[in-house]
Amino acid sequence: MVDIAQVTAAPSPDLLTPDNCAVLFVDHQPQMFFGTASGDRTAIINSTLGLAKAAKAFDVPVVLSTVAAESFSGPILPQLADVFPGRQIIDRTSMNAWEDAAFVEAVKATGREKLVIAGLWTEVCVVLPALSAIAQGYEVYVVADASGGVTPQAHEHAVQRMVQGGAVPVTWLQVLLEFQRDWARTGTYEAATNVVKEHGGAYGLGLVYAQTMIGANTAG
Repeated sequence: MVDIAQVTAAPSPDLLTPDNCAVLFVDHQPQMFFGTASGDRTAIINSTLGLAKAAKAFDVPVVLSTVAAESFSGPILPQLADVFPGRQIIDRTSMNAWEDAAFVEAVKATGREKLVIAGLWTEVCVVLPALSAIAQGYEVYVVADASGGVTPQAHEHAVQRMVQGGAVPVTWLQVLLEFQRDWARTGTYEAATNVVKEHGGAYGLGLVYAQTMIGANTAG
């Protein structure tokens, strides 16, 4: 029952903010992309870069990780590495990143309790650390469109399994807009809208059109 006297114009503590979460990128590598067939791989790359640039625009802590980069899977997606030049990339032998001490220490070092995770494949390299982190008290948000599995069913069932385990499915654009939340926040307005224009598809083109034809400060 709602206590009207307690209702205020305030955001829910469940919302993601630049100050309460970290973003984890797990195994966005060539060999993993080769086996991804749950969706268009170009779209997954676009979503991954949109998420990465959103994290950078809002100065959100990021952890980058690969598996068997030199022996099997290849290097991290070059465009992703370019968003974070000089950032350490944690390479592992374990499919479950949460069983790698260096990865877990990097997550702990962010000091954040909400983890936004994207990776390949959803049914292995995302679901395993997601459930492991939840078991240790973290809140996990899975970026479904920046992740992919070997089949549509594998991806969908993995997301369902994580949801049943307590994870929250989101999209990269949802994360970006949740960080911004108010277009009157001029400090991040330009950076956020630039990410939308680069990776937001028709929405991004609409923003380009609106800013060109109507005015410089049009969004939403």
